[in-house]
Amino acid sequence: MPPSDGFEVCRRIREVSTVPILMLTVCDATLDKVHALDLGADDYPTKPFDHLELLARLRALVRRSGIHADAPVPRYVEGDLTLDFAAQEVRVRGKEVRLTPAEYRLLEVLVRRAGAVVAHQVLLQEVWGPEYLADPQYLKVFVRRLRNKLGDDPEQPRYIHTVRGIGYRFAPPC
Repeated sequence: MPPSDGFEVCRRIREVSTVPILMLTVCDATLDKVHALDLGADDYPTKPFDHLELLARLRALVRRSGIHADAPVPRYVEGDLTLDFAAQEVRVRGKEVRLTPAEYRLLEVLVRRAGAVVAHQVLLQEVWGPEYLADPQYLKVFVRRLRNKLGDDPEQPRYIHTVRGIGYRFAPPC
């Protein structure tokens, strides 16, 4: 799979998405399996495989992911903020806000847990992956950028509130 390998592809997908990942490979070493699963793969069957088993594994992944082709994709609307999860589009006061994939994912994780404090480590894991767990400064930079793009004053935030030493909470304006 030149120029990238499957591990790199998996890592990059996890930076921007929670879509189910099944890595089908001939590499059956335990360390390869562990590495792939730690990077965010959901399953790691190895060749040779039975096609019926592969189909069953794919159905299980889709079932566990909660993805349903006929289910409507929700939107989040609160005050002047709108998130369209299907289009991955954010609007403030009706105007589109352009976010990077990581900024969008950070906002989505916070919005889906609105009202709850989300720990630094949880945000780093869910948005960027395990290799970023030791660097909360990385998260601060992205929160600052996101606040700026949403027009959120860090001194009097409307949306993203800092919980010192713990993480962040998305709290829509009252």
